[in-house]
Amino acid sequence: MKNLVIVESPSKSKTIGKYLGSDFEVVSSKGHIRDLAIKGKDGLGVDVENGFTPTYEISKDKRDVVKQLKEEAKKADKVYLSTDPDREGEAIAWHLAQELDLPTDADNRVAFHEITHDAVLDAFNHPRAIDMGLVRSQETRRILDRIIGFKLSKLLHSKIQSKSAGRVQSVALKLIVEREKEIKAFIPVEYWTLDAKFSKESKEFQAHLSKIDGAKAELHNQEEAEKAFAACQGSFTVTSIQQTEGRRNAKLAFITSTLQQEASTKLSYSAKRTMSIAQRLYEGIDIGRGGQEGLITYMRTDSTRLSDVFIQSAHDLILKEYGKEYMGGYRVKNDANSQDAHEAIRPTSLNNTPEKIRTYLSPEQYKLYKLIYARALASLMAPARVASQTVILSQNGYDFTANGSRQVFDGYLKVYGDYDSSKDVILPVLKEKEMIDAEEVKPNQHFTEPPARYTEAKLIKDMEEDGIGRPSTYAMIIDTIQARGYAALERASESSKTKVFFPSEQGILTVEKLDEFFSSIINVRYTAEMEHELDEIAEGNRNNTDALLQFWNKFTPLLDAAYANMEKKELEKVGEKCPECGGELVYRNGRFGKFISCSNFPK
Repeated sequence: MKNLVIVESPSKSKTIGKYLGSDFEVVSSKGHIRDLAIKGKDGLGVDVENGFTPTYEISKDKRDVVKQLKEEAKKADKVYLSTDPDREGEAIAWHLAQELDLPTDADNRVAFHEITHDAVLDAFNHPRAIDMGLVRSQETRRILDRIIGFKLSKLLHSKIQSKSAGRVQSVALKLIVEREKEIKAFIPVEYWTLDAKFSKESKEFQAHLSKIDGAKAELHNQEEAEKAFAACQGSFTVTSIQQTEGRRNAKLAFITSTLQQEASTKLSYSAKRTMSIAQRLYEGIDIGRGGQEGLITYMRTDSTRLSDVFIQSAHDLILKEYGKEYMGGYRVKNDANSQDAHEAIRPTSLNNTPEKIRTYLSPEQYKLYKLIYARALASLMAPARVASQTVILSQNGYDFTANGSRQVFDGYLKVYGDYDSSKDVILPVLKEKEMIDAEEVKPNQHFTEPPARYTEAKLIKDMEEDGIGRPSTYAMIIDTIQARGYAALERASESSKTKVFFPSEQGILTVEKLDEFFSSIINVRYTAEMEHELDEIAEGNRNNTDALLQFWNKFTPLLDAAYANMEKKELEKVGEKCPECGGELVYRNGRFGKFISCSNFPK
């Protein structure tokens, strides 16, 4: 054998193997091959006293995989490590090199951001050494997560029977719980509106009281509403007509968080489901050309950047299919927290239109691919133009406002219109000083609403904006919170289609205890700063051991204080005796929910 290529996914290996030809054997590691051991002091797998030195061991389910890889590597003249192009992928490549006795400074690391013929061959023409900055950053993250996860989980389990805690997981849960407390503490405030219905030339339109004697209209109670109602019974005069034209710019191409948000709101897909479908589209699907092809670029990214090649191909398509007036400029906006390691999520080829390859995709693959395709293409199209009209109708110092809007040029909505919910509101032709009678003037009572509970999309949006978590972790964090029984994603009401997070009693208790004893580290700001430190380690601007020591010195006194002072929650008694030993029967929480146990367990 001349060349051995190791990738993460069996599906990915099929796609790449097709492009490389007979001189290459492509095999899969099936993800991570090893992890921190569960031994040593406190079972951390980390020697804290000797520079946080980690001890790794091959995962039980990967022993046969590693054995096979070693045999294949011995027969190869050259071994290439072609795992995913992110920190996790870089770490997997390093672990493979360690286990297969490959030099980590050799040019044997191959990374590409789309699995297409040209991208794969170009990457193999430019192999590089393993990026140890990325490896150290991932290792630091893993050690931090192990320390916090093991030590906090053990504490919380012994004190309040909570199943786990995590560096980012607990902060995301904190957002959900704090929102729930805001809702519970919210006191509704009464207010009224005055709404009028008009009709002209068989065209009905609505207007709403906006000003009283030139000041913003505020009706606090029924008495004020009835006074305004009594003053608005005659004819109204059209006192102002304003015409404006606005632009609606196309949204930028997807990054991981915006894809998860849009798939949630437009397709009702969970973050986990979205990433699973996107992974398949990235790794490759057979679309009738003699093998699998990668259909989208790498789906874990926080950059809206697009390649010059894609921009040119998109502009060529827009010009040909829609005309010069639909051509738009290229915009990019990367957040201060973004790593900008990869392009935005886009189709690998605009020739693979959703309709053209639909028969080769499952229904959910087609829907997500169509969304990604439309968003990427639309991001390079001209803005939509909307003509807006604002009409003021007045009497006795009371001004009512009617708003109309009409799309005068669809622009990017030519492609993205299926995902746009805006509608035209056409007002009849009106003239200033024209008199018109209302068909109905009606006072309506309202109460201010509490903040909305988190949807999955909104939680991801806030996590991204706050700088906690990374593209690869959003779906996993949300999944873990639910799996631990800390929050449930349920419909807001029987009539609602939207699912929102409701924290459980255990979730609320967990956050309260973490707030009481660990508020200085389990919070948005500290977690975001830690993510920034991990970025600095990846870039070679921060020493990973120093970062871990700084965290350890802050964390351990808090942990000691919590063990000494956190009150232990008594187990809820069933009210019956154990048939084996006569001890009290109690309720405990297990991985499958609540169960009855003897209070003397495990004795």
